[in-house]
Amino acid sequence: MKHPESYRDQEVVVLGLAKSGVQVAKVMHAYGAKVTVNDQKDRDQCPEAGELEALGITVICGGHPADLVHPGISLLVKNPGIPYKVGPVQKALELGIEIVTEVEVAYHICSAPIIGITGSNGKTTTTTWVGNMLEEAGLRPIVAGNIGTPLCEAAQHADSGNWMVTELSSFQLKGTKAFRPRIGCLLNVAETHLDYHGDMEDYVASKAKMFANQGEGDTAVLNWDDSTCRELVPYIKAKLLPFSTNEELAEGVYVSPPFIQGAEDDLPRKIVYRDEHGRLTEIIPVEEVGIPGRFNVANAAAACAIAIAAGVPANRLRGPLSSFRGVEHRLEYVKDLNGVAYYNNSKATNSKATMMALTSLHRPIVLIAGGLDRGSDYMELVPALSERVKAVIALGETARKIAKVSELAGLKHIVVVDNEDDAAGTLRAAVKEAAAAAEPGDIVLLSPACASWDMFASYEERGRIFKEAVHNL
Repeated sequence: MKHPESYRDQEVVVLGLAKSGVQVAKVMHAYGAKVTVNDQKDRDQCPEAGELEALGITVICGGHPADLVHPGISLLVKNPGIPYKVGPVQKALELGIEIVTEVEVAYHICSAPIIGITGSNGKTTTTTWVGNMLEEAGLRPIVAGNIGTPLCEAAQHADSGNWMVTELSSFQLKGTKAFRPRIGCLLNVAETHLDYHGDMEDYVASKAKMFANQGEGDTAVLNWDDSTCRELVPYIKAKLLPFSTNEELAEGVYVSPPFIQGAEDDLPRKIVYRDEHGRLTEIIPVEEVGIPGRFNVANAAAACAIAIAAGVPANRLRGPLSSFRGVEHRLEYVKDLNGVAYYNNSKATNSKATMMALTSLHRPIVLIAGGLDRGSDYMELVPALSERVKAVIALGETARKIAKVSELAGLKHIVVVDNEDDAAGTLRAAVKEAAAAAEPGDIVLLSPACASWDMFASYEERGRIFKEAVHNL
């Protein structure tokens, strides 16, 4: 798309209200576009409608009118979560109308250099960490995007003295055209969101759009341990700054000595940075990183690489690395009760995220898992279940699948919980079953390996109910 000012007096459709839809509608309206906002929810479920109508923006709720998208439309801005298969989007594609997400609009109006962070797992943790690092270094970060504040809203308040630190999903990136972050990071790639993308090829291509327009003066931060990330290297024109936990790098941020995949040992390790001249700087001993788990060491290394690319000296990163205590619903410690530790990892919405959590905790685990069925078979969980888990409490649409995989892993204590239409009651019952199965020294871990939408409005709601159930034991 062009700059929003180019759409003055032209018709623009914003599909989907929510926070990002409201903000992008305001931006396009402010630049003089004739904006229509459409949401399939009924009017009483769209409290934002009145605010937009007061500005002179047309709002249509309760479905998608047949004439919503027509040849006179110049641009369709789609809520990232709306699938491309819905009627208005399909019609826009047929008519050749450009379709973007709010991220593309925000890019054109943002005066600050942008840091874009994406990946299947670890986005919010890494984005928050980078924000902390830049804040401590006095670089005035604004943290926005998929993490909370819509990028359009944040971009209006940014200037060239800020850094815009953005968490971006594949849904958001798929709808970008000119978007060019000064620093782009791909943390990892796992099989997820196939119900939206259709196949891994489209999912990876959407993630790779982070780097599509980068060039001289930009930096691409990539996970050198992830084969899919490395396959993108020939297509990247920006300066490459990799990170690794498994390999020493000629340039980049890595763990020394490297971890050996699949092996556990107690060797003292540190995160280090080697610059383009081969000079080595020790950043922090791994044991001092503020949140547990080898995957969080990888997130820490990625955050360091991003911060260094933004101009933070490597020797100033130790403080924010050690003081950070994580983000809610991401391997979040809840409490100890009768010698059992309870952890909330509700954000683990795919099996790779759950596998990383299981391999990060070094005590016997009672696992609560299950949720929305997106077609995965969860077989990659078998080794971690066999090695780390003593009991599984399964729930949700995938409960039988999780139970079957647990049986294949050799587990004997498997419970399927289903309180029919009472989602909260089902999770509370699962917590009670887990508590009954746990002994002093064990961990009860909610790490569903599935999205929450079969039972809950969000993974946050699922995590909050889990924590409440734990506190009420």
